[in-house]
Amino acid sequence: MQYKIFWCKTNKYFTEKWLNSKELENKTWVFVASCVVTDKAKSKWIKFVKDTIKNFESENDKVYLSWCGPIKKWKLNTDFYKVYPELQEFSDKIELLEEEPKEKINLFPLHLSGECWGEGKKYWGRALFTRKYLVIQNWCDNNCTFCLTIQARWSHVSRGIEEIIEEINKTSAQEVVLTGINIWAWWASNTKKFEESKLSELLSQILEKTKVKRIRISSLGIEYINSELLEVFRNTRIYPHFHLSIQSGSDKVLKLMWRNYSEKTLNETLEKLNNLKRGDWVLVSLGADIIVGFPGETDDDFQKSLELIKKYNITKLHAFPFSSHKNHHIIPASKLDNQISDKIKRERMNKISKEAKIVEDNFYKKNNWKILKILIEKVSQNNFSGWSENYIPLNEANFKPFKNEKITRWKIIEWKYEYNDEDWKS
Repeated sequence: MQYKIFWCKTNKYFTEKWLNSKELENKTWVFVASCVVTDKAKSKWIKFVKDTIKNFESENDKVYLSWCGPIKKWKLNTDFYKVYPELQEFSDKIELLEEEPKEKINLFPLHLSGECWGEGKKYWGRALFTRKYLVIQNWCDNNCTFCLTIQARWSHVSRGIEEIIEEINKTSAQEVVLTGINIWAWWASNTKKFEESKLSELLSQILEKTKVKRIRISSLGIEYINSELLEVFRNTRIYPHFHLSIQSGSDKVLKLMWRNYSEKTLNETLEKLNNLKRGDWVLVSLGADIIVGFPGETDDDFQKSLELIKKYNITKLHAFPFSSHKNHHIIPASKLDNQISDKIKRERMNKISKEAKIVEDNFYKKNNWKILKILIEKVSQNNFSGWSENYIPLNEANFKPFKNEKITRWKIIEWKYEYNDEDWKS
């Protein structure tokens, strides 16, 4: 079966489950993992669904649609076609699916298909990705005024530590990506009670009880980063790239967003991450989500977000214009005063994107001639590509393995990174 994934890493985890499920066994055409994070994201998967159906070749072909689009409060939304009336005419060609299949599925990224062996037992699974995406937590209680996801996902839950470790030990992947909707609240009773988080304990247990070579952590909440986590981050098996859910550098805007941290806490935490020293001496890379043009954002507010990029070396910026969700849904922030025009949003997006490229390029230069490790993700004849442990895109042009090193997918190899002017464009 073909598949199309929109946006988040959590979608990748559940897509892999669905495509290995008995429920979709022998089904034809395409599985779609949808997203509602912005109006633009919604429009993309809606268009894809409509265009796909128009190109069907058989009356048995269907689009199997899952994730945030058709889900409300954990379950399938019975009013789906009232929310998305433009899909009503295609309803006989769309099958709505819940978040995940009912049966438990074991997945192994070592082989693209077929059977795999582990710890004396046989397991089955077809991996879609080189790295293993692993959901450790789901849903959220924060009610940020810009967020639509909570309407689909609802209240937060955590997976048990034994279940997480067992799933990691059953994979042959060299890299595991821990993901979820708000993973930093792992084991807290509520995602707003950041002091209850036990994520540092989970990471310590994973390091102790598994042998996976690289552990990557998806989006970080600023309020959850404490001294215990910073200490765990020094471990050389932890991927030294931390993507931060910042959203704004302004106290005023953070309050309008109903975020759980202040401008002061944000700056202090970024400073600590910038100064993090590791045993392998790999330079830490920081990424960030920034919303541009949130209602009431002045030039001064925007400037504070822009300054964060420069001051704290945000090397991987995910900036996007505020989406009021005029289509299909309603969010609290769409009713706030002082909505920002699309023209100003575009201007600010252009400024922050240009600054981010400069910071990113400077980071690449700082890594020139350093020994880095690449996880090979794509190989074709004399070409290969993948990412370093601090999230630099590597390929045959900027990374020269030993001459006798065999370049194969799934493998981690080590050699020198050579900066070139084209790196930042990749």
